[in-house]
Parts: sequence; C-alpha cells; structure tokens
Amino acid sequence: TALNRLRGYTKGCDMPSETDMELAEDLAFHKVQEEERLQQERRCPSLRSIPRFYERKAAPLDESTSLRPRVLREARSRLLQRKSSKELLDEEDLHAILALLKEHARRSTDRDQSDVEVIDYQAFCDIRKELLNRGERFKQYFVPSSFLKFPRDPSGCIAIVPFFTFVVRKVNLRQTRVQLSYYDALGCGYLREKDMENFIFEMIPTLPQLNTLQEEFYPFYVFTAVRKFFFFLDPKRTGRVRIRDLLSSQILPELYELRQEQPLGTDAENNWFSMQSALKVYGAYLFLDVDQNGMLSRGELGRFGSGMLTDVFIDRVFEEYQTYRDADTGEREMDYKTFLDFVLAMENKSTPQAIQYFWKLLDIHHTGCIDGFVINYFFRAIVKLLQSKGPDIASVDDVKDEIFDMVKSKTPGVITLDDLIRCRQGGTVLSMLFDATAFWLYDNRESLMIDQDDDDLDR
Repeated sequence: TALNRLRGYTKGCDMPSETDMELAEDLAFHKVQEEERLQQERRCPSLRSIPRFYERKAAPLDESTSLRPRVLREARSRLLQRKSSKELLDEEDLHAILALLKEHARRSTDRDQSDVEVIDYQAFCDIRKELLNRGERFKQYFVPSSFLKFPRDPSGCIAIVPFFTFVVRKVNLRQTRVQLSYYDALGCGYLREKDMENFIFEMIPTLPQLNTLQEEFYPFYVFTAVRKFFFFLDPKRTGRVRIRDLLSSQILPELYELRQEQPLGTDAENNWFSMQSALKVYGAYLFLDVDQNGMLSRGELGRFGSGMLTDVFIDRVFEEYQTYRDADTGEREMDYKTFLDFVLAMENKSTPQAIQYFWKLLDIHHTGCIDGFVINYFFRAIVKLLQSKGPDIASVDDVKDEIFDMVKSKTPGVITLDDLIRCRQGGTVLSMLFDATAFWLYDNRESLMIDQDDDDLDR
C-alpha cells in the first residue's frame, strides 16, 4: 500500500525538528502561490505588468459539503492552538514573574511611598534574562517601552504591583483574543450573530453566577446577552462585530464579572448579563404579551414602563424597526430580539447608540435633521396624553424653544444627529418627546426638589 511504501521511504530518517517542519510548510505554500500566479499570467498576460486590483467575491459555500471552509477552519484552529501554547502565559508563568519581581524588589527612595516595592531598569533586564531561559513568550512583556509606561520615583524605579497588574491584564486580553478567534468561522476578524450566540452558549456552563440557570432558558439568555454586544458595537446593523471592538469595549468585562464565585448581590440587577437581569427582561416581555402569542403588538408595547409612551412614538417604532405580520389579524408585531433593542435603547437613552436608535424615529422625513414642525408633531402627543390625566402642561412653543436652547444646534432652527449627541442632553430631549411621565418629571423638577427638601427637614 501507499502507506507502507511511505514508511519504507522514511525508514532510517530522523524526525524533522519543528523549525524544519515550519520551513517546509512555508516553502510548500510559496510554491503553490507561485504556481497559481503563473497560471493566472498565462490566462491573462496583462497581469505581468498590471497587478490585479479587483477580486470577484466568491459565492457562498455550503460548509457541510465543501472541503475548503472545513480545511480553513481546521488550519485556523491549529494556528490558534500553536499560538496558545507558544505565546500565551499560564498561571504558573504568572507566579514565576511575581516571584522574580519580589526577589529583585527593594523599597522606594520616595519618602511618600517608602513602603512601596520597586525595581530599577537593571533589575527589570535581569528578570527578563531569567525568564527568557524559560521561553521566548516572556519577551513581549519585558521590553523597554513597557518599563517606560509607568511613573518612576527619584531613583528611576517603578512599582512592581502596577507592572504585574499590567502583565496580567495583557495576558487576559491575549487569551480572550484567541478564545474569540475560535468562533470567527470566516476568519475575517469579526463575529457574526450566530458566532456570538455560539460563544455565549458555550460559555454559560463556565460562569459560576449562572449555575442555577435552567437549561430551558438558555436560548433566551443567549439572545438577551448577544443583543447588547450588537446594539452597542454594531449600531449600523451590519450583522457583525469586529473582535478588536469587542476587546476594547467595556461590555466583555461586564460579562466576565459572572466568573467570580461570590454572589454579585445588589449589583446583579445592574449587570445586563446576570441571571436576575435576564429573567427580569424576559419577564417584562411575557407580562406585556397579553394575548400570549409570543409577539408584542402596538397596544402591548404601549404598556412598557409607566405605560405613558405616546401612540406616535410606538407607531414610529413599528414603522422603522423589524416587525412581523400576524397571520390572523394582519397587524404588525414585534419579536423578542427587536424588543431587546428597544429595552437597551430605553435604558441607555444618553448613549450615542441609543440616540442613533431613536433618531430613526425622530427623522420622519428622512432628511437628516428635524425642525420645529417635527418637535410639535411628537410633543402634541405628549400634551394629549397628559391632558387626559389632568395636570397643567407647558405650551408647545415653550417646550420647542427650550429644546433648541438645550441642544444649541450648529444651524439655527434645525437639529441633526450630531447636535443631539454633542449636546450631552440627548437622552433628556428624547424623553421629553416620547414619554409623558418623563416629561412631567422634567417639567416639575424644581417643585419636586423643594418637596424632597421639605421631607428631609421634617425628618
């Protein structure tokens, strides 16, 4: 057989070293590339003088039957495994770094920080030399630029604790980068929605804070968790999030808070990824779903929060964002994923992503700006809703003038998305136009503060 002939051919030969194997891989790869280039030049001679600047997008392949994507996935997996074993530090390596830092440390000469343990640059280099005997993976953390990142005392020394914290954070960042890359099915540096769903689903059993989460709730938890990533990191709705953006955001650390063994306590409800928060959001969805058909109609969504969202606002939500037509009634209804975007926008009104979400509702003419007519259009619904409840209401013109004073737009008489984000009061302006309760609280803020002060005096 071919296998026996191959064994006979290699009999008596030494096993090649890892460096030799890598060199052979590179040579074989360059050979394949060169053959492909020559074939293309034979088909199109102009390529010899003019390089190709356009590549036709390949047709999507069926990953279940096509060999190419599976080979790419396997190659990428092996590359990541190699990087994990050769470039990433494990817990034993971190202990070795800390031990050497303490061994070479001395007390700072700064009188205000005499108890702080520090090392000078010579000790820094000595530690690097000792660690390099263990492997090249330590070199990236002990470069001159790393030493210069930290404040130095009068003797030119840096504190060892901040430096060690820096190393640990950098190691965690690299580990997370490799971990996320395993889910990058296309190998393009970003995760699609289904890639993120796989990442969250497989992470659930590893998070102590989710130990009591029922398995039946897993799909809804995954939807809930993934929507926050895409709401804040994919505001243009491209359907993908760059791994680089994931690593630099504060959303991933919020998720990793669930790794701690101790209960989060009162902070649990403030963490979007906690079991308490996920159950609260899903419970709100079930509460609003009066007819229990798994979707929310306009009337059902109008009960959200205090139940004082205007009909104009709710109608615009259903006009601009993805909904589904009910087969029986013909009415447009909202599913759980769209509801999650709505909740994230309502809970984070002052963020640029939420303001961008609401801007699609405000910009009724799709001109990129709003004027006094649009403000009147939305605020008349606030007036109508509050009049039915009885309180006195400010005039539409007064509110319009106040909004323009708050925003301070570049162009008088019109407000753009950039104006709304830049003024830092975008969340307040949006609440005044959409939510009757929020407007009433804003309009009566001074009297409410006086009442609160009186209550404090009575105590």
